[in-house]
Order: sequence, then C-alpha cells, then structure tokens
Amino acid sequence: MNTKLSMVLRILLGLILVIFGANKFLDFMPHMEMPKAAGDFMMAMMATGYMLKLLGATEVIVGLLLLTKKWNGLALVVLAPISVNMVFFHLSLAPAGIGPAAIVTLINALLIYDNWGKYKGLFE
Repeated sequence: MNTKLSMVLRILLGLILVIFGANKFLDFMPHMEMPKAAGDFMMAMMATGYMLKLLGATEVIVGLLLLTKKWNGLALVVLAPISVNMVFFHLSLAPAGIGPAAIVTLINALLIYDNWGKYKGLFE
C-alpha cells in the first residue's frame, strides 16, 4: 500500500478511536437511537460498571498508539476483535449504524495487511 495512504488511514483510525473511546468516559456526543435489543445490550455493559470503561480505555490507548506510530502491530491486533465485534453488534442488533463500524473494520484490515510482515511469525 502507498506509504502516504497508510499514514492517512492510520491517523484517521487513531482519531476515530480516541474520540469514540473518550466519549465512553466524557459522554460528549449525543446518544443515537437504538433498537431495544441493542439498547439492552449497552445497558448491560454499563451495568457491569467496568465494561464500557475498559472498552473506551482500550480504544483510546490503541488510538494513541496509532497516532504516535508506536507499536502499530500490537495496536492493530488488539483492535481486531473489537472491530469485528462492532460489525457483528450492528449486523445483529443495530443495522442502521453499521457504516462507522464497517469503516473501522475495513481500515483495521487494510493496515494489518499493510503491516503483514510484522505478523508472519505468528503463523509459522
């Protein structure tokens, strides 16, 4: 992949993660309407007292790692199950919001592909 395109995607993904991760702590964005099952799922995660905070902290840390170009390989691997879960959440519970989740997952997959050399040892 083109180095400049990779940099733009890395920065875009980092910004998305920092903003949406921070929102889980600071609640500065309006809440979107969700179907009942999706709302129930989110309420259950909030009721744990830690799950949304853990997710938000992970998103912020991964976003900052991508923005500072530190440990990108690790950051992208940590983000992979989160981004896949975002897609499945929207596919099964809130299809109207699939766009942003699909974008995050696609960028994550493209950046993993672009950094594939860092992961070869995992598959030997």
